[in-house]
Amino acid sequence: MRRAQTLRTWLEYLRQTERLATIEKQVSLQYELAAVTKKLDGVKAAFFKQVEDYSIPVVSGICSTREQFAEAMETDPYDVIRRFTEAVASPLPCKQVGNDEALVKENIIREDIDLMRLLPIPVHHEKDAGNYLTAALFIVRDPVTRKQNVSIHRLQVTGKNRLGALLLPRHTYHLYKQAESAGRALECAIVIGVDPLTLLASQASTPFGVDELEIAGALRGEPLEVVRCETVDIDVPAFAEIVLEGKILPHVREPEGPFGEFPKYYGPRSDKEVVEIMAITHRHQPIFYTIVPAGYEHLLLGGIPREASLLQSIKQTVPGVKAVHMSLGGTCRYHAIVSILKRNEGEGKNAILAALANSFDIKHVVVVDEDVDIFNMEEVEWAIATRFQAERDLVVVHGAQGSKLDPSTDEGVGSKLGFDCTIPLDSEPMRYLRIKIPQYDGINLEDYL
Repeated sequence: MRRAQTLRTWLEYLRQTERLATIEKQVSLQYELAAVTKKLDGVKAAFFKQVEDYSIPVVSGICSTREQFAEAMETDPYDVIRRFTEAVASPLPCKQVGNDEALVKENIIREDIDLMRLLPIPVHHEKDAGNYLTAALFIVRDPVTRKQNVSIHRLQVTGKNRLGALLLPRHTYHLYKQAESAGRALECAIVIGVDPLTLLASQASTPFGVDELEIAGALRGEPLEVVRCETVDIDVPAFAEIVLEGKILPHVREPEGPFGEFPKYYGPRSDKEVVEIMAITHRHQPIFYTIVPAGYEHLLLGGIPREASLLQSIKQTVPGVKAVHMSLGGTCRYHAIVSILKRNEGEGKNAILAALANSFDIKHVVVVDEDVDIFNMEEVEWAIATRFQAERDLVVVHGAQGSKLDPSTDEGVGSKLGFDCTIPLDSEPMRYLRIKIPQYDGINLEDYL
């Protein structure tokens, strides 16, 4: 069995490799759970056995380093983007199983749905409007093509069986608006507690009509097993921990937010779409999974799929592109570092323009030669310091669409910058020759100390 076959097999792998912290002390849903998780960010996953008076444990931080996502794929960190790109290009159809094989069907609740009574849903940040689902796959189906769409949305508990949902203008929103214009609700399934690869697949940048669960199957190297929901026409991972079945109500909007988002600022309060939950299914002794917003897990989950998309976009313009990195300091959204093998003058600037065109979120782009380690920010800063001159190497674009969650923009409109830190092809050889100490790589300090 693969180490990331299910959430439970992955947690066992983390436990065996001493990267799962088990917290026996009772913790509060309000801030304390998020605070402890944040203290462990990038070091260990946090498994809370006693959350207030709930019988359900909570886990967070299950993949908070690039290396852990590589381990889930059973490859090395430098191969992650290639593997992800291949999975997006060659999705693997899911395998349908019956209720008797699907552990998520071990318990079925159809009556008296009370989300906060049943589930330990946390409050993460000081000014958050309430309890939020932050790590749930949100699955809807196109009634025409029968293809599903999978994404993750912030979901605020606003009533016993109601959630306020932030739906950005992408695939789920498109299907919802189609249904709403016909006066219909859009059925949905909200899936809590899946393996890291299925989570990662949900964030893939794909054309409309691609089922991200099939990308998850390609990442795993075998079809993802799915089962049909009880009350809605949606297929969900058969070994998920918890599934909420519901519908997005037509012509209903209710206040949602504020909520602490990935830029480490709050998304504002406004009227949003509303989900009504009609049924819950779950495994015996289910595990609730949450992501602390703006933590490493949150940032990397969005950053790695964006890197795959960015690499393909730049390659169409600059075939010599070697690698890309959406940095943590740029929230894995706003800053892109690009490595290229430059064969022609001007390719550095072309790479900048291609990167900016890939996503409106991208705000600053740094392009370097392939001798610079783009995952080492000290190296990147060194390249800016010693290979960049603003007069010839700076690209500035004003009045461009950016992220509305970036508080420095004017309602999402702002400026973009590109730094071409590539060496001029006609430079004198010694001018940019990096210093090197012979024998350095072969030195073992234990032989000397």
